[in-house]
Amino acid sequence: MNTAFYIARRYLFAKKSTNAINIISAISAVGVFVGSTALVIILSVFNGFEEVVLNMFNTITPQILIEPAKGKTFDPNTADLQTLRNDKSIFSYTEVLSENALVRYNEKQSPALIKGVSNDFLKNKSLDTVMLEGHFVLENRNGPNAVVGSALQAYLGINSSDPFEQLQIYSPKKDVRASSINPMDDFTVLNIPPSGVFEIQQDFDNLVIVPLSFARQLLGEEKKVSAIEINLNDGVDVEKFKQQIEDKLGISYLVKNRVQQNQALYNVLGSEKWMVYIILTFILIIAIFNIIGSLTMLVIDKLKDIAVLNSLGAGKKLIKRIFLAEGMMITLTGCIFGLLIGFLFCLLQQHYGWVKMGESNLLISNAYPIAFKWKDFVLVFVTVSFFSFIASALASNLSVKKIDHLNQDL
Repeated sequence: MNTAFYIARRYLFAKKSTNAINIISAISAVGVFVGSTALVIILSVFNGFEEVVLNMFNTITPQILIEPAKGKTFDPNTADLQTLRNDKSIFSYTEVLSENALVRYNEKQSPALIKGVSNDFLKNKSLDTVMLEGHFVLENRNGPNAVVGSALQAYLGINSSDPFEQLQIYSPKKDVRASSINPMDDFTVLNIPPSGVFEIQQDFDNLVIVPLSFARQLLGEEKKVSAIEINLNDGVDVEKFKQQIEDKLGISYLVKNRVQQNQALYNVLGSEKWMVYIILTFILIIAIFNIIGSLTMLVIDKLKDIAVLNSLGAGKKLIKRIFLAEGMMITLTGCIFGLLIGFLFCLLQQHYGWVKMGESNLLISNAYPIAFKWKDFVLVFVTVSFFSFIASALASNLSVKKIDHLNQDL
């Protein structure tokens, strides 16, 4: 067994002449324990929130999005795109035509994004999981239907169960050079009944999803589309497939994965998590540096032992390593127990949902979500180890100074 570690272990459990040393050591270990536990729990909760939010976004957001590099629309019937449509790796190939328009319901009106989608959009079996009212139905025997975002529904007071009230959608006609006597002649006005209301997030909740044929009629666009949304079969490498599309289509198109489509969202989720990590790490550092006081008092308490070890031929490096190991053992003990208790708490929260956020939500559980990432546990352990080493190294330098004083006295 390593001599420094053996002696440090004996010092850790041996009775000290001054009880304050034990108290300060315990405070240091408990502080690291609490800080490590808090870090693991908070990071796991943020992982859970990230997982919930991204799963909701991914219901509407495709794995791959193809947009024109210039302009708003492009022809989806080119040879390259037709070849892509028939690729066996693709689960759903949705043509999208979208544009802003004015939506009117009863006496209220609001601008909204009209999104026309082809039939492949309905292959997504998780669409009903984001529904607040009704069902995700775009066409029935009576004709086209619209699915409305919750923000628009709340503002306009839309009742999806009322068969007599329909949405009126106004879109400016193309190629209108001069205004007519009647301003309404400059607009295409179509009615469509709402079949349901969905809720995801503010950027999506001001959206009206309609059949592609309805959007073409409304916007006066017979052939072109705004985008193509692609979802792949299970087991297909998304990034590799995305690169293949980029190589095939060239610079005329923008090909985006989910991260690129929602870059702002990913940045916000990541930055919030790291800010909380930094704040809790500062608190953890304060607890870790309590070890300096504990080791300083221990060095003073063990002056006779240091003198004996020095007379037996123990060098400065060995004595320094003893107190360095002592400090690391105190803090890492607190860290390891903190990681274990944090993991146990998160596991119980994941299964039983004891800690609630407040009011329940129709779409997600009101219990704080938990998701584990092994990198978070490694990050906490490395963080504690790093600052523990610094604090212990600073304190262990005092033992070397004491040796010098002892030698001078002799």
